Amino acid sequence: MVNELLVNLVNSVLGTGKRTARGNQSYHCPFCNHAKPKLEVNFSENKKGYNPWHCWVCDKKGKSILHLLRKAGASQDKIAEAKTYVKDVTYTTKEKVVNVLKLPSEYTRLDQSDNNSIIKRHALAYLNKRGISMTDISKYNIGYCEEGIYKNMIIIPTYDKDGILNYFVARSFEKDSFIKYKNPQVSRDIIPNEHFINWSLPIILCEGVFDAIAIKRNAIPLLGKNIQSNLMKKLITTQVNKIYIALDRDAIKQALRFCELLLAEGKEVYLVDLQDKDPSEMGFLNFTKLIQNTPSLTYYNLMEKKLSL
Repeated sequence: MVNELLVNLVNSVLGTGKRTARGNQSYHCPFCNHAKPKLEVNFSENKKGYNPWHCWVCDKKGKSILHLLRKAGASQDKIAEAKTYVKDVTYTTKEKVVNVLKLPSEYTRLDQSDNNSIIKRHALAYLNKRGISMTDISKYNIGYCEEGIYKNMIIIPTYDKDGILNYFVARSFEKDSFIKYKNPQVSRDIIPNEHFINWSLPIILCEGVFDAIAIKRNAIPLLGKNIQSNLMKKLITTQVNKIYIALDRDAIKQALRFCELLLAEGKEVYLVDLQDKDPSEMGFLNFTKLIQNTPSLTYYNLMEKKLSL
């Protein structure tokens, strides 16, 4: 439920906002002064008193509208009035702990190991079954572990634009493994394998690293079904125009929401119908033919698809 009095108050400080979704409104950001309304404020009532706000361009953000009003230079009268509508959120300063991500100590690259153990052969057989070639293995530094907490798992590292490790996916190659994935306890708010991405060419968003490897060209795995904030910021602020969204059908609601956000930014968006197959199942040639025959999405098409759910 949205408190319209609070909305009117914030409008009087930031200018009239544009209604978006889920009780949100977008404003022109007072911190970066971007030409478009990139500051999104959540006005939904929350039992904990949190009203998150976030600028997609400069990445300024917070959990309290009071905090936003103070930062934006609102008068004491405005802040006092806002306090009658929302709870203040107290911020405590803690020393920031930086965790340096490293590959498991047991990690061994599959293209550089002279070991010919049965475990290595099983790892290679698993990758071969998924259509991963030795060229792919070398390109993505794919390895495996024979011991440790990642025992009998494929390790697929990802790197940022400077070639620095920012995440890795660990996938079991055992036939009836109880745990298929065991990933590091670090933030997923990254751009996987950004060092491979050309932001002036069309981008393909897919779910997992195996899909991205199969697609080969300018594919970014979401490591799930959500576009993280750093990736969304990059998509919005770079010159990339064409964006293909290739998610499974069980993620259609999320896919349509991403399409709507990107269309609003003036991007040319393509919603790829995977026909109940992953890109890694389809293979490079079949997936390439599919996206070549995928028409660009219009607002009319978008509404049709949303209404058909």
